Amino acid sequence: MTMAKKVAVIGAGASGLCAIKCCLDEGLEPTCFERSSDFGGLWRFKETPDLNTASIYKSVIINTSKEMLCFSDFPVPDDYAVYMHHSKVMKYFRMYAKHFGLQKYIQPETNVSSVKTRPDFLTTGQWDVTIKNKKGEQKTDIFDAVLVCTGHHCDPYLPLHMFPGIEKFKGRYFHSRDYKSSSEYEGKRVMVIGLGNSGGDLSVEISRIASQVFLSTRRGAWVISRVCDNGYPTDMSSISRFSNAISHMLPQSLLCSLLERKLNKRFNHKNYGLQPRHRTRFREPLWRDELPNRIISGTVIIKPNVKEFTETAAVFEDGTVEENIDVVIFATGYTFSYPFLQPSIIDVRSNNTNLYKHVFPPHLEQPTLAFIGLVQPDGAIMSVSEMQSRWATRVFKGLVKLPSVSSMMADIVKKKENLAKRYVCTQRHTLQIDYINYMDEIAETFGAKPKMLELFFRNPRLAWKVFFDSCTAYQYRLTGPGKWSGAEKAIMTQWDRVFKATMTRCAEVEKQQKTFPVLLMLIFMALMIAFFVF
Repeated sequence: MTMAKKVAVIGAGASGLCAIKCCLDEGLEPTCFERSSDFGGLWRFKETPDLNTASIYKSVIINTSKEMLCFSDFPVPDDYAVYMHHSKVMKYFRMYAKHFGLQKYIQPETNVSSVKTRPDFLTTGQWDVTIKNKKGEQKTDIFDAVLVCTGHHCDPYLPLHMFPGIEKFKGRYFHSRDYKSSSEYEGKRVMVIGLGNSGGDLSVEISRIASQVFLSTRRGAWVISRVCDNGYPTDMSSISRFSNAISHMLPQSLLCSLLERKLNKRFNHKNYGLQPRHRTRFREPLWRDELPNRIISGTVIIKPNVKEFTETAAVFEDGTVEENIDVVIFATGYTFSYPFLQPSIIDVRSNNTNLYKHVFPPHLEQPTLAFIGLVQPDGAIMSVSEMQSRWATRVFKGLVKLPSVSSMMADIVKKKENLAKRYVCTQRHTLQIDYINYMDEIAETFGAKPKMLELFFRNPRLAWKVFFDSCTAYQYRLTGPGKWSGAEKAIMTQWDRVFKATMTRCAEVEKQQKTFPVLLMLIFMALMIAFFVF
């Protein structure tokens, strides 16, 4: 009997959990090393964050709806809110770990100090993994493969060199990772620097108790609400195969104009000081429902980039000055690094790496190292990490082959060129992917991409849902390795779970879920036949 391949999983956050599960699905033997005392990663709230890690605050609510974030064979409970508080996200992870028996493979309070190729790596593909446990004991073990699941929220990015005078500022300043609640800012004049999701969130929350909040931004942002037309969750309403096909057919400029017009109907971004220099599809949007309300009430004032600080004030690039600033919060994001790996294996520069499809180092003689969760999707990271793990574990087993080094490098170069053409050139966009395109691309490598023509002839109702409805991760369990018998039901009932969570039952929507228009069905049949046959 052949012994199962031993796989080291580094990190027990969302990516690490699904990596363990995918190893077990493929008959591999995982050992997960987690440097903190428990699993959950970013989503495990801690009053005092661990050194050099991301951290959330008490009020965090996830920006992705529950049906879009869940793992592909384990739906979030019906009664959980559509957009969950972080405690519910963590509870979901605990249920997932318990259901699939993952926790026994996790070694908490264990730090990985080095991961090195063995002398015979060329033939075996094996690694020496050195760890240090909570007692300070060091140990090296041999593994057949390694999954790095530490993500990209590793090291707080605090670019103080870009803000002259900050060293003489007499108030308090810190990175947003150290923020936990607004209680200590009552009556304060607070400056938040950075208009990403953290900066927007902190500005809104602190403005309820502070005497004034100033939100400084270099480029502005397009603000999107979690709730769209008819009260539906925005991501479920917008992320579908149909809308993705339309976006490939129409010019980017037209798509941007249509979306910008829709967003400006809610509030004119220019009038609110948020008008970006970029188009909507060229930078990640800001998911913040309440920000316009705080701006129009005057509790949040939008300011341009800070030119310099004095002992008590901030001077802005437009020449304005705000005096008596008590606190400055830098919501400037994160960088990532891998101190346990040699630069020859992965070289990170300004959040840039050369990884094949953001997963595999192309120059390794053996494909036994993979990076999971090192992407920034326009959807949830959980299902993307799971897809990457399903692919990586099958590569480890030799069931899926990677292309030649030259082909992988060509793919890397092409993707970087496309990224540079579309997105604003900042380090926050080096990992950006389009959710459906990327998921399909990975799924196709091992046969998990939905087969639309086959599905159409076998089950037209399901094919309709897969193409026109929300592209949830369940779709990638309909066929191929890892096929799940509950996938079809999960797809057909995904909106039922949304409506149950909101504690309302909309008769019109309910009817849409139960009826199947004959005319539209015939049109759909004609389109499918034309597309796949002719």
